[in-house]
Amino acid sequence: MRRLVNETRGTVVALDVEQARGITARLKGLLGRSSLEEGHALVIEPCTSIHTFFMKFAIDVLFLDGGGLVVRALGDLRPFRATRVYPSAALVVELPAGAVSRTSTREGDRLVFEDV
Repeated sequence: MRRLVNETRGTVVALDVEQARGITARLKGLLGRSSLEEGHALVIEPCTSIHTFFMKFAIDVLFLDGGGLVVRALGDLRPFRATRVYPSAALVVELPAGAVSRTSTREGDRLVFEDV
């Protein structure tokens, strides 16, 4: 199991991180789920933009560069929306709505993945 920690703020962003690296897993993302539990996250890698078409719930989204720097932080991205492309992003972290605010995560923060 892996968790995601905001090194800059000293907060735990997610206790349980699921990774989507293969083409099928990346295309599916959170589609078909009815929610994303508190403390959980889905990391899509590589990824520079996402959409929430056909999703059933809102999410928070963090775009990270290859070094873990938050390039863009989006809160409460509702279903049937799309983000713009963030060319400097290497991956996207999808979180339950409200997680970005609760953890005080901001653009410019450095996040790290830790094995637990």
